[in-house]
Amino acid sequence: MPFKSLGLLDQLVQGVHSQGYSAPTEIQSRAIPVALSGRDIIGRAQTGTGKTAAFILPILQRLSSKPLSGHGPRPVRALIVTPTRELALQNEEFAIKYGKYLHLKSLAVFGGVSMYHQIAGLRNGVDIVIATPGRLLDHMQRRTISLSQVEILVLDEADRMLDMGFIDDVRRIISAVPRERQTMLFSATMSPEVRSLAMRYMKNPATVESGEERNPIETISQKVYRVARDRKTDLLIELLKNPEMKSVLVFSRTRHGADRITRRLERAGMRALAIHSDLNQSQRLRALEGFKRGHCQALVATEIAARGIDVEGIDCVINYDVPEQPGNYIHRIGRTGRAEHEGDAITFVAFEEEPLIKQIERFIGKKLERLEHPDFPPEFQTQKPLQQFEQRPGAGFRTGSSGRRFSKRGHPRRVA
Repeated sequence: MPFKSLGLLDQLVQGVHSQGYSAPTEIQSRAIPVALSGRDIIGRAQTGTGKTAAFILPILQRLSSKPLSGHGPRPVRALIVTPTRELALQNEEFAIKYGKYLHLKSLAVFGGVSMYHQIAGLRNGVDIVIATPGRLLDHMQRRTISLSQVEILVLDEADRMLDMGFIDDVRRIISAVPRERQTMLFSATMSPEVRSLAMRYMKNPATVESGEERNPIETISQKVYRVARDRKTDLLIELLKNPEMKSVLVFSRTRHGADRITRRLERAGMRALAIHSDLNQSQRLRALEGFKRGHCQALVATEIAARGIDVEGIDCVINYDVPEQPGNYIHRIGRTGRAEHEGDAITFVAFEEEPLIKQIERFIGKKLERLEHPDFPPEFQTQKPLQQFEQRPGAGFRTGSSGRRFSKRGHPRRVA
């Protein structure tokens, strides 16, 4: 099915084709005609299936088909709310590229940078604003933005915004836009909390879904490497020596872990960059741009970047640490295998992380292939489950039959 058959303008079809896309994905073919009709939409699709275009293209068409009359700066007519800066920039990029043959202006508004250029852009007139909740509220409080003429409201990655505690901010934003509007909510997962939000602020929405909610897309090959925790970095370095690993996204649980992994990779002669919330916005943008342009082989990220990184051609996603929430596993590995391309997802599992990987397997309803590297054994055979260690009276440590001493948290303690 070509994009033209969805009812899109010739200029939009040209814009999409200029980005190398010839046919819509399932979520796009289902959502775009409904969105063009003006109806509210609850859209759910797996990460990497083209949700962004499913709402960006209808927005561009509706605004260009209803040009405003009169003079003066153009008002904000479409508002897209996203949880992260990276996602806001990604949406702005798509709006500009797809709408390159239309006369519409888009602006990303997010924190961590000066408000000066954002205020200047808003004063000059913008049709579409893509914003993170906190910075948008700052502009609303300063009266540097007006939402009184918003015709289309989009909540992108709504489940993530709820996870990050943005629910009160989202409610304040929704209350500031006109009641008569089109509202679209898109997400990779649809929790009861997200559905409750939708039902409260949407009018008879159409539900558009694609794929199984808990299953990663089929183009992603998933594997698990069982490895001792203190050998994870060595295993990572060994895997990155593979010439096919040209663009790899590595996920660390913590910011300090991301920096430590990056330093180790650099000492091993690998080109690596870190991206996390401790970096300022310009540093994060430079890291992401460097990764996009192929200036580094590995980008080491924390969870906050899981939904804000849209880079074509990521060969592999490596979960250095097993995610604690099964849903985050889906979002992480969804950074590869995008746009129907194939990708690999590898998860490093230490002994104490086995319960987490089993939780993920129950969530996705699939047993993941277990691998062991001969040079980096997991040492599972020499360890016993923590509950089998006997309490050593008075010392606060458990001792196994091998004589190794463990702290109450289960970590080995060196004995002089």
